[in-house]
Amino acid sequence: MIALFQGYFLQRFYEAFLEKRFSTMPFYKGIVTLSYGALKPVINIIFPSQYDPVRIIGKLLLHIILLLLLAIFFYKAFKMITAFLVITFISVSEISFFIAYMVMMFGNFLMDLWVYLIQKAYIQPLTFEWIYKITIITFFILCYAAFVILLYISLKKIMCYFKEKEYPVNRTELFFLLLPGVVGLLICALLRIIMVTVENGIAKLLYHQFPVLMFVVPAILILSLLSILYGIKLFQDLLSLNRERNSRVILEKQIDNMQDHITEIEHIYSGIRSMKHDMKNTLAVIMQLALEEKKTENTELKNYLSELQKSFDRLESRFKTGNAVVDILLNMKYHEIIRTIPDLCFYVDRLLFPASLNIQSYDIGVILGNALDNAIEACRNLKTESPDENIFIRLSSFQKGKFFFIEIENSFNGKLIRKKQSEFPVTSKSNKQAHGIGFANIKSTAEKYHGAVDWSVHDKTFLFSIMMKNERGNEVEY
Repeated sequence: MIALFQGYFLQRFYEAFLEKRFSTMPFYKGIVTLSYGALKPVINIIFPSQYDPVRIIGKLLLHIILLLLLAIFFYKAFKMITAFLVITFISVSEISFFIAYMVMMFGNFLMDLWVYLIQKAYIQPLTFEWIYKITIITFFILCYAAFVILLYISLKKIMCYFKEKEYPVNRTELFFLLLPGVVGLLICALLRIIMVTVENGIAKLLYHQFPVLMFVVPAILILSLLSILYGIKLFQDLLSLNRERNSRVILEKQIDNMQDHITEIEHIYSGIRSMKHDMKNTLAVIMQLALEEKKTENTELKNYLSELQKSFDRLESRFKTGNAVVDILLNMKYHEIIRTIPDLCFYVDRLLFPASLNIQSYDIGVILGNALDNAIEACRNLKTESPDENIFIRLSSFQKGKFFFIEIENSFNGKLIRKKQSEFPVTSKSNKQAHGIGFANIKSTAEKYHGAVDWSVHDKTFLFSIMMKNERGNEVEY
């Protein structure tokens, strides 16, 4: 029965990290559970419970091989993480068993009390017999119940702490993950070897010879179990910290590049505006001179100059949001849309920035640049899958109290994948390593202004909202 519980926990543990090999097989969980439950007792038959160190070590090795074979047969387990799963499962199982075994020690004290009472004739022999049996049965049940509960909680904690289960660990990281489990397993192997000694054919528990170990051994085991759990938590925290640092580096480079790009474009636009202004004046003079000709009117020249005037008028920016950087960015994205998805409806009439805005222009550029890249990519994917689908991107902004809000609403194919460990939807881009960088950059930029981000989905519409505090001097330096 205990082996079946272990088998059930094992398949849940494996399934959290590994992909099924036979995904269409019915009753998959039950088959894995029964396989372990049937094969685990075979180990006890091959290596009967004796106090020989060789048999004890052989039994542990055979158990490891069984766990490895089950992983390889039922799951796609040819990866480094499998070694971590096998060692961690058997280590946590052994530690949980020895901690739960302490319940039996309290049962021994109680049975010694019954013996003392019958010796003093405080209880009758018949009463002693059934009390003694009930005590043994009760503490056996409590011992194994404690083992099952502790094993379940420990494995659940591991699965909870190890959030990035698909992360491809390297050798150094695998060594870091394995070390606490291997140490715990060796401690349990040592306990199995020295726990019972035989003198003159009589088995003696180590606790009886050294009573202080009743407190020392459980403390060591609990610390060993905690080292496994918090070692995994530390590993996950280091992964998150490393990813955050990489995202920050990318964000800083992106901001630097955008600042340089914006400065360059502003210089170019400034030159164009100046030249356009001068040329418009020049054209006006030429047209006036052409009209003042009394003898013959050069209609061809007038038409040419008129068309030239219209061309200069078209140089005016299509967008007037109140922020020059945003106007330039929108122009760039608009031409990208016209070139790649010409039938996309691009609404920006509700995107306005007040003159009193205290948010840096390049930060707004980072937010809108990343958000528009994601929105354009989503619309492009939808158009590829459904050419007749109507697609749109709608930008808007508004002030509410001390906070300034930007909203980006766009069409998408309705297929959204979100993992428990991920704050944002999983990317559909081919470069999975860059997953979430755009969203993370937006969030990081918003947090500089004591803000936050949020997203929601309605049918085939994705809404992304950014909130930032619009106060002078409120920017947080990272």
